[in-house]
Amino acid sequence: MTNNMDSTMKFSIDTEKQKKAREIITDVFAALDEKGYNPTNQFIGYLLSGDPTYITSHNNARSVIRQLERDELLEELISNYLSK
Repeated sequence: MTNNMDSTMKFSIDTEKQKKAREIITDVFAALDEKGYNPTNQFIGYLLSGDPTYITSHNNARSVIRQLERDELLEELISNYLSK
């Protein structure tokens, strides 16, 4: 019997979801900025807590961000950061 604790699980997200995540992040960032919020701080609050009230409802941003799971958004943010 093998111990699964010795293996590393692989997590992947398809390219279409990455594109969607990028668009969602860009759109929500713009909506937060337009309303005068610090988009970075608001994203951090949302990602850490899962509370959608950190995201403005301006331009439907609060509904848009909830189309993806927080882990999908985090993956896109980290991938983009590391690629630069």
